[in-house]
Amino acid sequence: MATGLAARTAHRGQKLKRAGVIGLGAIGGGVAICLARSGHLAAVYDVRPEAAKDLPGVPPVAASPRELARQVDVVLIAVVSARQTVDVLSGPNGVLTAARPGLNVVLLSTVSLKDLREIRALTDAAGVGLVDSGVTGGPKARENGLICLVGGQDSVLAEVRPVLEGFARSVAHMGGPGAGMAAKIARNVIVYGCLRAGYEAAVLCRGAGVSVADLAKVIEQSADAVGGPFMLMARPADPLSDGAEAQVRESVRGLMIKDLEAAQELASTLGIVLPLVALTLSTDRAVVGLAHVNGEQA
Repeated sequence: MATGLAARTAHRGQKLKRAGVIGLGAIGGGVAICLARSGHLAAVYDVRPEAAKDLPGVPPVAASPRELARQVDVVLIAVVSARQTVDVLSGPNGVLTAARPGLNVVLLSTVSLKDLREIRALTDAAGVGLVDSGVTGGPKARENGLICLVGGQDSVLAEVRPVLEGFARSVAHMGGPGAGMAAKIARNVIVYGCLRAGYEAAVLCRGAGVSVADLAKVIEQSADAVGGPFMLMARPADPLSDGAEAQVRESVRGLMIKDLEAAQELASTLGIVLPLVALTLSTDRAVVGLAHVNGEQA
């Protein structure tokens, strides 16, 4: 018996959209689990053949992006970079070799608007719809907790919305093509700007002999969740001696650089300057806690 969104869709007499997820990391894996629950998931793909093994309800990894695309109406791409996005779309085994009327792509990965235009050129040439959907709320991805910041034509969004609603808590249509990605880039400026604020606060605390951890507790007591500035700086582990913690922070640093460079590219096209973004990039290792702050220029 159909359940959840699948039941409601069937009740309305609409054909259930079949979805495929490419990239089964923290975001894509969570999306796939949610779509399996809602009845939309038909296929997944990842460069790691074992990637679906521990994802409840998710089928085995397809042989190629092309094989996935042949089985679905909506392809959701949740890889890390623009280069990886182009790779899964193009080539002899890419998604676009299975292009046909009614096939749509939703890009969940955060890329620059320049890269997005190049990606859109590929999908347009193949006659495939594209929706750019920045997502936020990653830690809740498996619990239908993602929020989609969507950019695209109304007609294409209408086609993919049932799938988005199958895994997201909220779908916010930010505007036409590119608007969803621009909104996500702007949000990332806030996220990483908070990291910079936490870094500067930590420098002040250490200089004045104040415990960063104690200040973090005070912040936690005055808000529902500390979330922003102290989410890295207040961790007790020393990243220079804790290899696992250093790896986590290096991963955050890599994403931060990619996302803030996208923000700089967008700002350049608009003729504006973002000093905080530039400053955060210039002190990237210290901002995520990979360098000692003592004596380092703030």
